[in-house]
Amino acid sequence: MTVSVLGVRHHGPGSARSLRDELQRLKPDIVLIEGPPEADELVGLAKDPDMLPPVALLAHVPGDPSRAAFWPFAVFSPEWQAIRHAVQAGVPVRFCDLPAAHSLALRPGAPETADGQGEHGGEAGDGGSPDGATGEHDGRDGHEEREPGAGPEAVRADPIGALARAAGYDDPERWWEDAVEHRGDTPFQVIAEAMAAVREGHVPGEYEARREAFMRRTVRKAIKDGYERIAVVCGAWHVPALAGAAREGAWGAGLPTVKADDALLRGLPKVKTEITWVPWTYGRLAAWSGYGAGVTSPGWYHHLFASPDRPVERWLTAAAGALRDEDLPVSSAHVIEAVRLAESLAVLRGRPLAGLAEVTEAVRAVLCEGDDLPVELVRRRMVVGERLGQVPDATPMVPLQRHLREEQRRVRLKPEALDREYDLDLRKPLDLERSRLLHRLRLLGVGWGTPLQSKSKGTFRESWSLAWRPEFDIDLIEASAWGTTVPAAATARVRDLASGTVARRGAPAPGGPGGAGVPGAPGEVTLADLTGLVERCLLADLPEALPHVLDALSERAALDSDVTHLMAALPAMVRAQRYGDVRGTSATGLAVIVDALLTRVCVGLGGAVTGLDDDAARDLLRHIDGVHAAVALLDDGPAAPGAPGGSPSGARPPPAGRGHPAAPAGPPGRGASGEPAAPAEEETPQRRWLATLRVVSLRADLHGLIEGRLTRILLDAADLDTAEVGRRMSLAMSAGHPPARAAAWIEGFLSGGGLLLVHDPRLLGLIDGWLTGLAPETFVDVLPLLRRTFGAFAAPERRAIGSRVRSLGTGTAEPARKTEDVDDERAAAAVRTVLTILGRAESADG
Repeated sequence: MTVSVLGVRHHGPGSARSLRDELQRLKPDIVLIEGPPEADELVGLAKDPDMLPPVALLAHVPGDPSRAAFWPFAVFSPEWQAIRHAVQAGVPVRFCDLPAAHSLALRPGAPETADGQGEHGGEAGDGGSPDGATGEHDGRDGHEEREPGAGPEAVRADPIGALARAAGYDDPERWWEDAVEHRGDTPFQVIAEAMAAVREGHVPGEYEARREAFMRRTVRKAIKDGYERIAVVCGAWHVPALAGAAREGAWGAGLPTVKADDALLRGLPKVKTEITWVPWTYGRLAAWSGYGAGVTSPGWYHHLFASPDRPVERWLTAAAGALRDEDLPVSSAHVIEAVRLAESLAVLRGRPLAGLAEVTEAVRAVLCEGDDLPVELVRRRMVVGERLGQVPDATPMVPLQRHLREEQRRVRLKPEALDREYDLDLRKPLDLERSRLLHRLRLLGVGWGTPLQSKSKGTFRESWSLAWRPEFDIDLIEASAWGTTVPAAATARVRDLASGTVARRGAPAPGGPGGAGVPGAPGEVTLADLTGLVERCLLADLPEALPHVLDALSERAALDSDVTHLMAALPAMVRAQRYGDVRGTSATGLAVIVDALLTRVCVGLGGAVTGLDDDAARDLLRHIDGVHAAVALLDDGPAAPGAPGGSPSGARPPPAGRGHPAAPAGPPGRGASGEPAAPAEEETPQRRWLATLRVVSLRADLHGLIEGRLTRILLDAADLDTAEVGRRMSLAMSAGHPPARAAAWIEGFLSGGGLLLVHDPRLLGLIDGWLTGLAPETFVDVLPLLRRTFGAFAAPERRAIGSRVRSLGTGTAEPARKTEDVDDERAAAAVRTVLTILGRAESADG
């Protein structure tokens, strides 16, 4: 009976090649690998042709997926090569590390993700991470490490750093690469002796001691089961704790006794766990991601493992190809000179092979001619080398994960590690289904897709950026509590969000339509949250969830007395009502809620505009602009079937007794002399809103910013003529008002754009006369406000205004052009076309 303890560096290509050759020489009848024993039943999946690394073992606690751990494997990981050798040779494989049931129980509430964000963050020590095959500390970071929860005796120095310093290296990473990775022929016995020297006098912490005790227990069980040639693959640091006197033929000599190990493992806390394979990425394997046992250059290590002959030449040739793909001029002569430079640098530095530092300097100096920007491209594409692994369909999954895989195939969206942009045309059934799937996943907190600003102005297009991350599998496991399919789970979660019984834990709310957030904590559901949820239900096509959200919205709106909350909620509701039909989703009940919200906004706006400081005025102005834009959508939209009076928005008029005092009975002067008033025009949302703004704009206590903006809105809506606007502007800029208020009035008035001043010389003259009449000290005070106002205009607008002002100063203002007679017959065709575009072709002959 022989026990061969093979110490490796996790994710080391040289270690992987050496281990593969050593296993072929030893021909073991069982292979023990550092990792969670719960995964023993899943090892057989490694021989499935659909299993493509990088992959990872994922262990989690059912009902609490935040307590989870990953054990990633790349093709150049020694553990993966050991698994592949065993399954191809038909010999059993067992994992020998501390079970995940114990390691997760020992760290309650500290998820062990690939990013190392658990309570032991940073590089996981031998006692630091349940990452098993990858969380192992092989001492290459050159810093001291303390095990979580361990005493001072658990502090130890970096073993690789100590060996590197003894060899005269100031960089432990470079020493390990020169001694092991770039050679591939370092005997495992040499590694064992080096680690034994470094560990001399080391007192393991409690967690490290328990891990090594369980490894020894697993070896003893394999011996008891009758295996004769046992190969143990573990982190190099653990070799002295497992080998003992094995080289002398008596395994166990010098090691702790069975009784001592049993005492260490007795009474360990335990939780129920489930384990499976999940895809992994090289980006998550990189050390810069925060993953403790990661490597800085997984793409480079993959290349070293896959290209044992002439790796430098092949790497620089691939780098030249990547640069050529970006239309950068790189010739074969560049590659030849780059190879010579890399090899020369390796010789000067005494390295057995040019490493990543040498080939990167050759790329920068020769291929990129000293430019760092293309070097960064090579680093991103090749040094890290984003690639996403794949697991077979036979892998254990929760029903929600399996349903998502089916949906991804149905809509032909393949998960990829690199960001990929999709421009979806919602008029196409396939793109519509893709959009619905992505919106449903975002409701579940799975941020696979990130909405982008669409290049199209139409509502039938969406742009997305898709990139799959390994942690999304944890999100899916957590979301499986809501249902077994994506639509069912999204519907259930929306219902609970609407009732305020669940906190939001997902991805950021999408931008654009449907971009409002969802509740951040139980019981904190705001009106804006609910209106955003309505939009997201429509975007995700969840008709069963929408009634629950609308009921919650009605109740919340009835209790909310803050008019700014109502104003913030209205635009999202109007967008949902207006654009829901683009997706073919039903928005029944929205019109009634929109009408009620608008009525309450009209009633409460008068009280909301009083006593405002500058910041409050700007905040309210933003809400006013939002409501104004939303009301324009209502008024211009197609009439809803069955809408009373043919209202374009489908909103019913207010019932009797619920009138809004802000709206006058009719136009000014009508019915004022006691004569019978003319029949009132049919009320629409826009007329109701403009009537409210008209009355509010006449208040004497308005902030200048609000008064100026309301005047501009009424002018643009043709509710005021230029003569009335000129009168109001003259009053605002009169000597009775402070200059700062006049400047605020101008800022609000011009916030809709500067073209008005280009085409209306009278208004421009009023502003010019007021500004030139200011005292010097007053001019200095109002100048920042005016610069902010005019600085927001486009450059052509500013140039045109300057030209007009120059004409005013010289008295050569251009006379108004005489309006020519219009040929009605020639104009009819153009009018008909415009009305058709606006959706009013039926009135083109009126």
